[in-house]
Amino acid sequence: MVNDKIIIAIDGYSSCGKSTIAKALARYAGYTYVDTGAMYRAIALYTLRHSLQNDEDVINALPLLEIGFTHVDGAQHVTLNGEDVEPYIRTLEVGNAASRISQIKEVRAFLVAQQQQMGVAKGIVMDGRDIGTVVFPHAELKLFLTARPEVRAQRRFDELVAKGEKPVYAEVLADVNDRDYRDTHRAESPLRQAEDAIVVDNSDLTPDQQMQVIIGLFEEKTNGKQ
Repeated sequence: MVNDKIIIAIDGYSSCGKSTIAKALARYAGYTYVDTGAMYRAIALYTLRHSLQNDEDVINALPLLEIGFTHVDGAQHVTLNGEDVEPYIRTLEVGNAASRISQIKEVRAFLVAQQQQMGVAKGIVMDGRDIGTVVFPHAELKLFLTARPEVRAQRRFDELVAKGEKPVYAEVLADVNDRDYRDTHRAESPLRQAEDAIVVDNSDLTPDQQMQVIIGLFEEKTNGKQ
């Protein structure tokens, strides 16, 4: 029996809504969604909890870590050594730590191997920073999401306010710009647009408009086969 399913790789800058659109597209297509950013955040959370200060300590801890996914009330949550850590990984502190540890070659190799195994059967939507360039360079559909930094900072600001936090917009914008620099200048698998990726700038698109654009790209790639 022919497997008509494909691999969909979604890359892009922070706070571009990669996870939101990836989840929605996976639901539409009946595919499996994998949030690779959550995997890095889980390791980052471990490093913060255990006060791991240098790369060597982080590398030595990798064999002790088991990262997986579970579903809670229909939503995908990341687990760390059997603990559902989803409630703890979405803070700025963990996000910044994830950006730092993602620069470690051994950390990337550890997670990329797991991510590639998840895609063996295809029918997967995966988002991150290097999915179309490193994890799945032969993915049938590659999307690269972007938006103006000020727009992304406002989105992140609104998310934090909704969680009951009291962010300062200028600090959130500075964090967005800092993460962009780290993501694009790191030595290991820097964020970059794959040559065959389709750029989607959602600065001025509503979520529904963006979804319609991306569904159209999916349907064109699969000829409507699901």
